[in-house]
Amino acid sequence: MLRGNPLTVLGAELAVGQAAPDFELVTNRWQTVSLADYAGKIKLISVVPSLDTRVCDAQARRFNVEAAGLGDEVVVLTVSADLPYAQARWCGNAGVDRVETLSDYRTMSFALAYGTYIESLRLDQRSVFVIDASDRVVYREYVPVFGQEPDYEAAIVAVRAARGAYVDEKGGGGAA
Repeated sequence: MLRGNPLTVLGAELAVGQAAPDFELVTNRWQTVSLADYAGKIKLISVVPSLDTRVCDAQARRFNVEAAGLGDEVVVLTVSADLPYAQARWCGNAGVDRVETLSDYRTMSFALAYGTYIESLRLDQRSVFVIDASDRVVYREYVPVFGQEPDYEAAIVAVRAARGAYVDEKGGGGAA
């Protein structure tokens, strides 16, 4: 919803337990990346309509702070339809250095695959996904109101649970 008006979002919502769909996104250096580029990592994917808004700015900054305590096996990605130039500028101005910003502007393939495409605005719906090291969705939240923040704590709990499973799988002896 935006200002009390419903928005049509395209793409099917993901379910916990399903395989994470592939995507094509653009880095701040204009390189194309896909899910395979993060193989073997736990992925916290924070999706925002635009980094140049108050709530999106707060969301990206919060996950940047959280990233410091998540370990090397976790990558934190922020996806928006902003141009890579704008994302790079925003990161520099905000001092964000632990989150990788990725742009969906070119094909909106992420938005369509993850069920976040607001076609009328050509933006991604605010959402959060946690994808484990074997590329399974272990957490997902679709935020229904444009200006509402996600449940940060629930996302971090999901990352830590996936991290614990990752450590056990690698022979580390338990959750960290």
